[in-house]
Amino acid sequence: MVNLGLTRVDDALAAKHPGLESYAACQSQAFMKGTGSFVLGVVGFFAIQKALQRKLPYPLQWNLLISIVAASVGSYAVTRWETQKCSDLWLLLETGKVQDRSSPQANTPEESKGPGKTKYGDVME
Repeated sequence: MVNLGLTRVDDALAAKHPGLESYAACQSQAFMKGTGSFVLGVVGFFAIQKALQRKLPYPLQWNLLISIVAASVGSYAVTRWETQKCSDLWLLLETGKVQDRSSPQANTPEESKGPGKTKYGDVME
């Protein structure tokens, strides 16, 4: 039986998707990395600001606010990165294909192959 959060997944569904347990473990680990990066980020940013406060004094509430906001942004980035890796793992386990994320998939316009006509009958160059 596979646990997803607090709920248990039916054995029939788990048998249909054999990679579900690995995916659930990966997601759990991703969320724990995000939580850990938030805690370490708050402590780190707070310590850095305390050291800098001798040169640039400002109230403790701003120290906390800046630390929490900066750590939240960092934690979001870590969690998103790790969750994307879990999604890639899921696709690999389900389809057997690895998704290529190295190059952006931008649509490149086709080059014209000579003069053509517009829908109004004009010749394009």
